[in-house]
Amino acid sequence: MKNFPNIASARTLLAASAAALVLTSTPALATDGYFLNGIGAKSKGMGGAAIALPQEALAIASNPAAATELDQRLDIGVEVFIPDRGATIRGNGAGLDGNFSGNGANPFLLPEFAYVRPLSDSVSVGLAINANGGMNTVYETNPFGPFGATGNAGVDLKQVFITPTVAVEFAEGQSLGVSPIAMVQGFRVTGIQPFSAASADPANFTNNGTDWSFGAGFRVGYLGQVTKGIRIGAFYQSKIWASKFDNYAGLFSDHGSFDVPSSYGAGIAIQPTERLTLAADVKRIEYSDVTSVGTPLAPLFANVPFGAVGGPGFGWDDVTVFKLGAAYQVSDTLTVRGGYGRSDNPVPSSETFLNILAPGVVQDHFTLGATLDIGSGKELTAYAMRAPRNDVAGAGSIPAPYGGGEAAVYLAETSFGLAFGWSL
Repeated sequence: MKNFPNIASARTLLAASAAALVLTSTPALATDGYFLNGIGAKSKGMGGAAIALPQEALAIASNPAAATELDQRLDIGVEVFIPDRGATIRGNGAGLDGNFSGNGANPFLLPEFAYVRPLSDSVSVGLAINANGGMNTVYETNPFGPFGATGNAGVDLKQVFITPTVAVEFAEGQSLGVSPIAMVQGFRVTGIQPFSAASADPANFTNNGTDWSFGAGFRVGYLGQVTKGIRIGAFYQSKIWASKFDNYAGLFSDHGSFDVPSSYGAGIAIQPTERLTLAADVKRIEYSDVTSVGTPLAPLFANVPFGAVGGPGFGWDDVTVFKLGAAYQVSDTLTVRGGYGRSDNPVPSSETFLNILAPGVVQDHFTLGATLDIGSGKELTAYAMRAPRNDVAGAGSIPAPYGGGEAAVYLAETSFGLAFGWSL
């Protein structure tokens, strides 16, 4: 058994940081649909690639098997996230036409935290607390005003995962890990009063403040060394089964149900030279498996109201995500990174009308990052991400009962982050 110093102080810092991060996490629009495009500052600097490349304690949130490769380590960071979102309506017979900005709230702070330590030469444990993703729009000019809507229109969804982890190196260079996941999520919607007439529970449809839901699931992962300089990894994350949003039981399908979709993926990391590391990930997110997210608006016109079993949703498709990254060690104290991510667009052109509230449509992500070793096992990591604007034009998007015409939605994102890492 190894001897690890400062365990008591690390536990105190762990508890304090965990509480602070859950209370202050305020996810906005994320980038792989409403999932974050990466977890951990080093991963984010490499386009989000992390499944086969554990560089920081937060790697356990991408692949729990990574814990065996990290020794004792603490990482804590914060991201400043600035989405640019909005919509355009044209050809609507009910007077909705116009250009609308959803940027009534900006910027957002996204904290994250993780701690890992070995228990023996083959077993390691850890804890990660991070934003899974979220969605936020605030339309100060309400697109639905001509229908009689009042006040700002928009949604605010935030999801935080609390993930303890245990990993075992079952053979040299081969590890398995598992993480039970506890989830806290909050949701609020405002300014869509006219649509409550199409709800099974109009009193619990809009403007009911922030409601909270709690859920649980699990993540499993594998990490293995193929040959010297080549690692592969894979993970599977179950659906996160969540309690219902009672205050919005008239909006979400099945009386307020809002689970988190399952996801799975694989990655490879290659070190062709001592200083250069390359990584690539592919991930699948099953949005369509969550009825409140994946069901289209169409059931509404087959007499299935909002909030009913099988009721209308946002009509999101499943997405496949690719991530590529590179890291180069310039010197003993400086490492630089770059990356690119590409996600499918989950919002079909036929579903843009309701997704004025949730335009999670960005596809390309470009990242840069760097880590500076400041001595005594401590380091600072910074990164930046730009997701260029992506527009999705509607096609048959506004049903005739709402005046017809087309709704187009758009999203662009910029973020900056800074993290502190400490090898204890």
